[in-house]
Amino acid sequence: ELLRWANRRSSAPQPTRPRCPPDSPGAVPVSADAAELSGTELCGKPEAAPRSNAAAFIGQRGWLGWCPRLRTILLQMLLIYISVPFLVRLFPVILTKFVFLNFMAFPFFVDLRQPALLLNNTISLYLPTEPGVTVGIWHMVPGSSGTEAQGREQRWFEEALADDHPIIIYLHGNGGTRQVPVLMGAAGFHILALDYRGYGDSTGHPSESGFTTDVLALYDWAKARSGNSSIIFWGHSLGTGIATNAARKLQEERGVQVDAVVLESPYTNIRDAAANIPITKIYRQFPGFEYLILDSMALGNMFFRNDENVKVLACPLLILHAEDDTVLPPQLGRQLFETARSAYKDKSKVKLITFPEKLGLGHDYISSNPELPTLVK
Repeated sequence: ELLRWANRRSSAPQPTRPRCPPDSPGAVPVSADAAELSGTELCGKPEAAPRSNAAAFIGQRGWLGWCPRLRTILLQMLLIYISVPFLVRLFPVILTKFVFLNFMAFPFFVDLRQPALLLNNTISLYLPTEPGVTVGIWHMVPGSSGTEAQGREQRWFEEALADDHPIIIYLHGNGGTRQVPVLMGAAGFHILALDYRGYGDSTGHPSESGFTTDVLALYDWAKARSGNSSIIFWGHSLGTGIATNAARKLQEERGVQVDAVVLESPYTNIRDAAANIPITKIYRQFPGFEYLILDSMALGNMFFRNDENVKVLACPLLILHAEDDTVLPPQLGRQLFETARSAYKDKSKVKLITFPEKLGLGHDYISSNPELPTLVK
């Protein structure tokens, strides 16, 4: 609109100055040829070349002056950028929201009560883990029992746990709901996919200690029904810390070892994870980054010490990491592997499998690799 207005002004007829005789004071010839031909001159001083009104407006006020709203927005963004670390330090609960992301409920538009709409060999069940807390679980039977499972009630699924097929207790990452690594189910595993408290349709509020309670309650429930079937803790991303927490507590407090632990896209501890995830990149050069943000993890009672837990474990441990993981870099998985290998007496129980970048598995899709069931077995 401004440019159209300027163009209309510039195209409007310009006022003309009167002509006067050559001997008039201040007369300036239009040109030598015109003076010779007409013998007249224009009165007064020559006018400067017309200037665009838009250019004059911008030139007088400058870019930020011409767009004061932009200046306001930039100042507000700067204020927010500076304020966030201090708010996190003062109110660590803010940080727990970003770490757990339980309000995201991904994948979207899934009826968690009816997994059979997507997976016909799966049912949903609910398990009380402590007073006031009930968690949701999906149970997928092995692919070989898929046809038989259709239309069956929960009791049939519970009895199927004792069929000698290994059982995976699958612990998802943050921002998700109970998901099933379908390939592992097809390869002959029972999958018990848990939504921790505060996730999906599970009740309660998320906390690190509460997650451990939920996992151990599910372990006890499965163990009571599994006969001689082995039970594996499989954690992905945030779930890796939950898996090692539960395995360590089971071993230290009960003297019982889970049959194996699989860590998919893991980290060493939540502090190191926060220092490496992309969202904190803009603050890594911020003065006091470690004190204001990283140290605030402990104030929010979030530790997830994979590196300390693996020093205690004695069960078989498998670490999976993709080279193109842009969320939790693969060096964290390697560090965790080296820590575990140094601590384990039987080094053969600790394995690291990395997946080349060309496979494009990234942070979330290792469980979709067709070769994974063979590697895990």
